[in-house]
Amino acid sequence: MTLDAKIPSGPIEKKWDAHRFNMKLVNPANKRKYTIIVVGTGLAGASAAASLAELGYNVISLCYHESPRRAHSIAAQGGINAPKNYTNDGDSIYRLFYDTVKGGDYRAREANVYRLAQVSGNVIDQCVAQGVPFGREYGGMLDNRSFGGAQVSRTFYARGQTGQQLLLGAYSALSRQINTGKVKYYARRDMLDVIIADGQARGIIARNMVTGELETYLGNAVVLATGGYGNVFYLSTNAKASNATAIWRAYKRGAVFANPCFTQIHPTCIPQSGDFQSKLTLMSESLRNDGRIWVPKKKGDTRNPADIPEEERDYYLERLYPSFGNLVPRDVASRRAKEMCDKGFGVGSTKLAVYLDFADAIKRTGKETIAEKYGNLFDMYHEITAEDPYTTPMRIYPAVHYTMGGLWVDYNLMSNVPGLYVIGEANFSDHGANRLGASALMQGLADGYFILPYTIGDYLATSQFKAVADGHPAVAEAKGATQERIARLLAVKGKRTPDDFHKALGHIMWNKVGMGRNKKGLEEAIQQIAALREEFWKDVNVIGAAGDLNGELERAARIADFLELGELLARDAHHREESCGGHFREEYQTDEGEAQRNDKKFSYVAAWEHTGDGKEPKLHKEPLEFEYVKPSQRSYK
Repeated sequence: MTLDAKIPSGPIEKKWDAHRFNMKLVNPANKRKYTIIVVGTGLAGASAAASLAELGYNVISLCYHESPRRAHSIAAQGGINAPKNYTNDGDSIYRLFYDTVKGGDYRAREANVYRLAQVSGNVIDQCVAQGVPFGREYGGMLDNRSFGGAQVSRTFYARGQTGQQLLLGAYSALSRQINTGKVKYYARRDMLDVIIADGQARGIIARNMVTGELETYLGNAVVLATGGYGNVFYLSTNAKASNATAIWRAYKRGAVFANPCFTQIHPTCIPQSGDFQSKLTLMSESLRNDGRIWVPKKKGDTRNPADIPEEERDYYLERLYPSFGNLVPRDVASRRAKEMCDKGFGVGSTKLAVYLDFADAIKRTGKETIAEKYGNLFDMYHEITAEDPYTTPMRIYPAVHYTMGGLWVDYNLMSNVPGLYVIGEANFSDHGANRLGASALMQGLADGYFILPYTIGDYLATSQFKAVADGHPAVAEAKGATQERIARLLAVKGKRTPDDFHKALGHIMWNKVGMGRNKKGLEEAIQQIAALREEFWKDVNVIGAAGDLNGELERAARIADFLELGELLARDAHHREESCGGHFREEYQTDEGEAQRNDKKFSYVAAWEHTGDGKEPKLHKEPLEFEYVKPSQRSYK
């Protein structure tokens, strides 16, 4: 298999414009002849479905929830990047491109990242036109804040609920198209397989989560906008419904999986409070604009933080990285927090936390100003911890958050399976080994509003489509395989719940494949996950029936996929003998404890091909070439 990224030739600033001109178009009158299936209704999925329908295509939209407003995109709190340079502090498309490639530790495609920076300004204009209530300055101009990994203010925000407001904008656009009839919308559907007919992605098998019925949806192309796979770690900042089944089914149908080990640890999470916790809550990175991170200089100091004088506090990020301070990228801030706690400087009952303190900002600007910026985040923290962050520093600790890996896609956002497109967090394309804050919303909306609507037309205009109906052998095979998988889960009749296995997997993943990874631990993880998977298929207990509303069946199917994906993630981390971004191999670090890349051996995208159940996956490599941003040791000092 040869992975052709289809990167256009020419200067990087002209690639996208030239590519759009050279792509084949579908006549407006012919667009109604094509049907596109969009799986997922978060920011990427809702914006894509709305935009494709607006162009005139027939769209089938499948939502996992009862409403698109429930998508996990609402959890993105802090903001969305765009280089409009409203603050006149030196920002530009090129600087956003540079910061993103550098922030990803030089493990992303230059062409994709530059295009993302190019179209991000259009995203802001689109959202303003939809009525998204971005924060504004006194004079009425859109306001900006800073985020980690940048020395400019380029992040547009709507208090601490940016993701929710952007999703409402995309949802309104989608609702309009549902009302016109161009989008056929199906709620509470769970995609369980991809239909590959004559070498093309032509449809999906989905389970009606209310009735239990398996349904077939057919079209000319399939778009997966189903988010990331952070819940493979059990405890993460992801909603419990976030899962990897759609992309994992595609992987097992031939779509290669790129860089699965590139997972992001977010530094600003409320620490775990007990063994019965099922998820973690994120505090927005935007808080690092005004909050100062510190630990006591004395190990094991149990005093109230208010009783610890300034000279006995270590503002370690400001000390180690004077240029960026508390706004270093997420991977750097996370590693340093773990380091401080590992050395015995952690705070709180578990000692696995550091302080995020707003006392200086409140003294400087006043409590009302801080409340205007972050009030809902402070309220959320108070509800969860019963502590007042206006008077007592927040306690934070890193947690699994975003996944930079995902299905491999070319420049057109199409996987190696013709007709199968992957957008947003479900693909691997833009963030390399570490995503900069406020870039997830940027990528999801850029893919859906401004990239996919162009590129998918070229595929439709240049492809031949044979008739595919319910009686087609590929449809019958996919439906039969899904039924068999469900029947197998229900037939085990073991003693352990699906959640029990998920927790066990999470322990292995966090301890061996989490913030710090090493060869021995990864080899142990691969063996332990394989053994746990074998135990799962012998002893899981899935209650209820297939033809009914059955949450346990849904969870069991998720965990079966996670037990396979977790092993692939560990294998990818084991093979990549370097540290880069969120992938930190303890054997490969500088004298200062920073990530140490090996550009000669590992400057490539690692794309894994499924070769059969029980068989080792096959590794394919897409070389990464850097013409504009030359790889160097990342420095934020």
